[in-house]
Amino acid sequence: MSESISLADLRQDYKLGELDEASVASDPVEQFRVWFDEASASQIVEPNAMIVSTVSPDGWPSSRTVLLKGYGSDGFRFYTNYGSQKGQDLAANDRIAALFYWGELERQVRIEGTTRKLDRATSAEYFRTRPHKSQISALASRQSRPMRDRAELEQIFATVDAEFAEGEVPLPDDWGGYLVVPRRFEFWQGRRSRRHDRVTYERTSDGWQIGRLAP
Repeated sequence: MSESISLADLRQDYKLGELDEASVASDPVEQFRVWFDEASASQIVEPNAMIVSTVSPDGWPSSRTVLLKGYGSDGFRFYTNYGSQKGQDLAANDRIAALFYWGELERQVRIEGTTRKLDRATSAEYFRTRPHKSQISALASRQSRPMRDRAELEQIFATVDAEFAEGEVPLPDDWGGYLVVPRRFEFWQGRRSRRHDRVTYERTSDGWQIGRLAP
């Protein structure tokens, strides 16, 4: 493609809600719960879809979508292959950024923090809840490694599937969970004429400090 495509006229005015730092929850995880429950009730497809961004050892950022599988006062949990690009990035640099975008509600939540691996027992407990074929896929996965073609993928899957057609699928050595431990949140609510609401929570030594940013 030789010509540049302009999207200058592609815009949306926001008018569904507002966000006031004086009325939000004092705890950002509780504020997240309120918004997440509203997103779930709005029948948004996969409201737990979370874009996570990591940085490679040589400084290149990358982003991908994972599924949030639990959260609480300790942090936010997701599961993946530890040999994937994100796994390799986090092994070298535990800092991470996460983003939830709920366009139907004109909202997004940004989270910045650090990560640590979940213990193997916790990963195994979640792994057992996955459908059998999903367990097979995790065991067969060589995530982020080059492949010859689709047929190679199907052959690897078929081999592992035949081996564990019956009985328990073992938790892969290179698969498990991460806990995102937040240090900062930003809750964004779209407003008319781009005068959006941006409310932040910054972790301090004795809790969370709430603030507001210019849109």
